[in-house]
Amino acid sequence: MNYIDTKYISLISHRLRNYTKKGDFLWNFSCPFCGDSQKNRKKARGFIYRIKNDLFYKCHNCSHGTTVSKLVEYIDPNLHQEYVMERYKEGSNGTPYKGAYKTPEPDFEFKKPVFKTFDGLKKFSEIDEEHPAVKFLLKRMLPRGSWNDIYFCPKFFEFTNRYVPNKFPSLMGDHPRMVIPFRTKDGNIFAFQGRAFGEEPQKYITIILDKEHPKIFGYDRVDTSRTFYVVEGPIDSLFVENCVAVAQSDLRLPQHKDKAVLVPDNEPRNRQVCKQIEQCIQDGYSVVLWPHGTEEKDINDMILAGKSSSEIYDIIHSNTHKGLQAQTVFNSWKRT
Repeated sequence: MNYIDTKYISLISHRLRNYTKKGDFLWNFSCPFCGDSQKNRKKARGFIYRIKNDLFYKCHNCSHGTTVSKLVEYIDPNLHQEYVMERYKEGSNGTPYKGAYKTPEPDFEFKKPVFKTFDGLKKFSEIDEEHPAVKFLLKRMLPRGSWNDIYFCPKFFEFTNRYVPNKFPSLMGDHPRMVIPFRTKDGNIFAFQGRAFGEEPQKYITIILDKEHPKIFGYDRVDTSRTFYVVEGPIDSLFVENCVAVAQSDLRLPQHKDKAVLVPDNEPRNRQVCKQIEQCIQDGYSVVLWPHGTEEKDINDMILAGKSSSEIYDIIHSNTHKGLQAQTVFNSWKRT
């Protein structure tokens, strides 16, 4: 049924901001569900990709996943009726599953995570400070202590395909990225994130090598027996003591609910972020709600604005809420 899906993707393409076709079965555009970004209209973190013989949609900003059928229905309900009829004629009604939907993950043959370093990549601590990529780290003020476990990758698509065959079917537009490894308690790499240096459509790309491990950056160094903090971005986590990152907007860690303090980005006007925060509060988590007057979106931006790590920790500690208090503060926060 790929040809029908492809046809209707083309028909809604003019309604999708920053729409581009990346490969034979790979499309990229700004997510229509979360809006992708209120500040940068060039953000495009929504992808349609192929799993076996079917196409699926996934946003790497809000984590929303669905079928092409549901995407077409969301964009244009009238066009969706035509889509359903056309698939029905071909033997499918276009909405084969009525239950809770979970986007299938790529069915690749992964390389087992039994390695502690990346062959062929240099750590930033090994690169001359005049290198443009090193200047980027200096500009973002990343702690020097973290440079020994962050790598420079000159060709990210090609590098990723060594671990996940055909993850990027086309190497067109391949570019350098910062590579941040996710490690098990034993220090083995089970995932990695590539952070773009420029204005590439997808700033962050997270590659999972072993799905058996929870997608947590910093798990090898966090002490979960005491209070610890959970943020979205691995870079943000480097500025806060005893902090991990989950590389998605849903910060919940059910296995560590009692000790985890969730620290979402400061985006009170982002409906998807607000929805996630409210769900966390209802689930009984401790949540940080940034005080009125905080202009920066995340912790790294706060560092760049002149705040120290200790100042940020004090703000986090003073603005951690739970239960009814959290709900009351949240109701005020989301209107700022």
